Amino acid sequence: MTRERIGLLDVGSNTIRLVIFEKDDHQGFIELQNIKTPARLVQYVDDKNIMSEEGIQKLITVLKSFTEIAGRYAIIDLISIATAAIRRSKNKNTILRRVEEEVGLKLDILTEKKEAYYGNYAVRHTMDIVEGISVDIGGGSTEVTYFKNKEVKKVHSFPFGTVSLQKDFFEGLDHDNKKAIKKARKWVKEQFESLDWLFDLEVVLVGIGGSARNYAEVYQRQTDYPIAGIHEYYMSKENLDDTFKLFEKSSMKELADLDGLSEDRRDIIIPAGIVFTELLNVMKSETFAISNRGLREGIIIERLNRDHEDAYDLFGIKRQTVQRLFKQYDIRPISAHQRILLADQLIELIQDKGILNVPAEDLSLLHYGATLYYLGSYIEDDSKSQHTFYIISNTNLHGFNHKDRVRLALLASYKNRSLFKQYTKAFKDWYEKSELDLLLYMGSIIKFAEALSDSQVNVVQSMKLIESDNDSYELLITYSGDAIAEKYRANKHKNHIERVLGKSLDITFNKNEETSSQTEV
Repeated sequence: MTRERIGLLDVGSNTIRLVIFEKDDHQGFIELQNIKTPARLVQYVDDKNIMSEEGIQKLITVLKSFTEIAGRYAIIDLISIATAAIRRSKNKNTILRRVEEEVGLKLDILTEKKEAYYGNYAVRHTMDIVEGISVDIGGGSTEVTYFKNKEVKKVHSFPFGTVSLQKDFFEGLDHDNKKAIKKARKWVKEQFESLDWLFDLEVVLVGIGGSARNYAEVYQRQTDYPIAGIHEYYMSKENLDDTFKLFEKSSMKELADLDGLSEDRRDIIIPAGIVFTELLNVMKSETFAISNRGLREGIIIERLNRDHEDAYDLFGIKRQTVQRLFKQYDIRPISAHQRILLADQLIELIQDKGILNVPAEDLSLLHYGATLYYLGSYIEDDSKSQHTFYIISNTNLHGFNHKDRVRLALLASYKNRSLFKQYTKAFKDWYEKSELDLLLYMGSIIKFAEALSDSQVNVVQSMKLIESDNDSYELLITYSGDAIAEKYRANKHKNHIERVLGKSLDITFNKNEETSSQTEV
């Protein structure tokens, strides 16, 4: 049975793009197809805000091609939107009429507020950021939205974007012309300073769109970043400045050789950087985060939330992400549930002895790790730990920044200390030693909890941890039914708990005869 498919045709000022979304089985969506062409429509709008015939013809040619492609995907709906280039054209009614007559397509022109709303909607529903500013820079406009406690507080659309800035300040000049950069910086700064609510906010700035992605992708490649993906990737202001300087000192030929920089953005990447860096300066912010979800995803997510209540919950992003992965990789619910219960019991016993302290936030992460434990077995059982670590650490997970993504991967893939050290080798400067020690201990607890639920029939009823003498502990386990598999696995893997305890461990299994006989009857 074919899942529902929705097409989204986005006529931007810089790029025209067709994206085909397909609903999945978990109230989410996947991107089935994404094609684009850098039409640069804003370049065809003159000083009197009239789009030329050449621009209209280019638009119609692209739309004919894209609608023909969309028709082959059996979509139930084609959402067609247009932004600044057409929005600001005085002849927009003529443009819309000709598109409808010659292409058979009705374009919906988004207002500045709607354009900002959808981009920010995607940010708030896919990133674990409670307060911040989102900036969506297109070819002809720049939308800035301030949100606090996940609620939109202020919105403003500036009538400039990467293409218009390039045209106004760099036309006929080299992309790195110092006078043009200085002049553009001064002008952009003045625009941002016209909004008093931007001053000294000192919150994270979230970049939406291709230019922001390119800055992140280039910086990652320059620094040999160890994992893939850019959603909820954080750059410092210094990182962003360094990347801007790299573009500034590179010739166009050298820009062509930079991994991560799109060919169609070489001439506009400096204007984009001017916007990002000047906005950070006005905000007095030190943090630039990247959202891989923007206007188009915001439209789809809002639609899913309309069709399914809280399909994307503002305050439950991590939980829903884990639930979707859980279903996607066909993890058995009873197995995950038992791992979580047993891990919680073990944590409580160990914490009661004053051996370990697991903060509430880390306990939630442990639950997620136990839920997704060895999801890589979906691919291959023999190397499930390696597959698990790779999948989780290299997937854009909504709500998880990159540090937390790796932490989750370490817990869900934990097999032994040797592999743990191998996985963390590329990330040692990301975490303090105490953080890595805690992750190692939590992984050990999940591993032992898995051993105690080996038969997956919930035989363990209760546990008690007794300090036998100065050199050892005894773990008393009460069970019902047949625990032959659990006895074997628990003793085989008790070294993981001994590492946490710092002492040797004896395990005693005591059968609850009364419960067992009742169960058998």
